[in-house]
Amino acid sequence: MTGLGLLDQQRARATRVCFLYIAQPHQVWHSLSTAVALARGWPEVRVEIAATSAGHLDYIQGMLDGLGGAPITLRLLPPAWLRRLSKTAPPPKALMLALNAGRLSAYDAVVTPERTTALLRKLGVRRTALVYTQHGAGDRGGPFEPRLKVFDLVMAAGPKQRDRMIDEGWVRPEACAMVGYPKFDLVDALPPSVTPAFARPLPTVVYNPHFHETLGSWNAFGLSILEQFGADDRFNLIFAPHVRLFETASEVDRRAVARFEGHPRIHIDLGGPAAFDMTYTRLADLYLGDVSSQVYEFLRAPRPCLFLNPSHAGWKGDESFHHWLYGPVRETADGICDAVAAALAGQGDFLEAQKTGVAETFDLTSVPSSQRAARAIVDRLAVLDR
Repeated sequence: MTGLGLLDQQRARATRVCFLYIAQPHQVWHSLSTAVALARGWPEVRVEIAATSAGHLDYIQGMLDGLGGAPITLRLLPPAWLRRLSKTAPPPKALMLALNAGRLSAYDAVVTPERTTALLRKLGVRRTALVYTQHGAGDRGGPFEPRLKVFDLVMAAGPKQRDRMIDEGWVRPEACAMVGYPKFDLVDALPPSVTPAFARPLPTVVYNPHFHETLGSWNAFGLSILEQFGADDRFNLIFAPHVRLFETASEVDRRAVARFEGHPRIHIDLGGPAAFDMTYTRLADLYLGDVSSQVYEFLRAPRPCLFLNPSHAGWKGDESFHHWLYGPVRETADGICDAVAAALAGQGDFLEAQKTGVAETFDLTSVPSSQRAARAIVDRLAVLDR
């Protein structure tokens, strides 16, 4: 009887790691560069990507092609009937996990940018290590929650995120790796999307409301903000809300926004690629928003910010609103364009706070974040295998 060939022996010994995407495609940006770094840097690891829609896989393949490729296998998760039930959103995450728990249990590790995957433990997946990469580096308290305890490895973008997770008891120190922000590696490696074609080169504002029911500013102020910018000729406006805000919006809501399409100074994007790849946050001169973590991506290059507090939250001294220290905070949208002009003029008052906040949020070193994240996965699996 002949023994296994060398290649077969290597495959038999290989560690299998699955990068799982069961949510909206913007989350791909928070872990794909780590998958590529792992596949290129550790040939003994078999890296696979599993997603819940063919559209996700096409999107991912396009990004991999833009990066020059990597030895990664792409897989579409069943069942097809569940996809057919979800016309405007990804299939229900919990149900998709339940129907694929057996498949996912075959991997040595499942790496995910969202927390719902913690459900795999309740679904009987025990041996497989669960790795949470995060999908942002914001301040809001919601992401600091009990499901973090389920993961064998939780990544942190910087000391602010790491210290809060550990100090509040959500993550053990040995299960936390501060790796920087792998999304930046991907953004820097790929070209931006096509930028809006405004009629005039005016200062540009990006309005990025969150989908949070009370803290988000859209329901209270959104249409008023669009109307005011539409009537004011001092600024261009990019309306790029969090992708989940309009994911299941009614036709009435969509028609209300659609009337601004084609406006020479307003660009509408309810969830396209340019809203995911930092095209707008790199382009804009001022960030207008509420509680989205995208403000930190905008502040990678410090610039003016203006924040909206529709719920009149008592935010001062609350670390969940720490980013509101980086610009003026308004509880009304009245005179919003004048407020933007004032924020542009007053940027000097907030510049040092912005620089400090970015340094606390992103631990960036000469080693790319994606390589640090890949190394953290390999090192953690080695410890767990002992």
